[in-house]
Amino acid sequence: MGTPDTSAVRLHRWDEIALEKVTEMISRKFVYGDREMLAQIYMKKGALVPMHKHESEQLTYVLQGAMKFFVGGEEITVREGEVLQIPSWVEHQAEALEDTFELDVFAPIRQDWIDKTDDYFHNVPTTNESSS
Repeated sequence: MGTPDTSAVRLHRWDEIALEKVTEMISRKFVYGDREMLAQIYMKKGALVPMHKHESEQLTYVLQGAMKFFVGGEEITVREGEVLQIPSWVEHQAEALEDTFELDVFAPIRQDWIDKTDDYFHNVPTTNESSS
């Protein structure tokens, strides 16, 4: 084995990463390398991530709040301190039961997030739809 390449080592500071407003109810920040992605997700109570699937394996770690997932016909509630593991290509949907702050890990990276082609995620009605 050769010497590891340390030129790609990089320190990321969450407070220096712009918060992306995905919908009126969902915001995110993320960092990524060649093969994995880490995302901070902020969801207001009632926010809905519609049914979708992707190549990436996903780990969702709820730091504050609670979320209800629909995965493979099953309803799973994930609360503070719990981690949900979703394998590649498994359809899933999520709803914030409370104001929620969570971390998602994806491998491989979500290129659709980087390219802003994750159309399923944008302009989604919520269970708390308010009139403008």
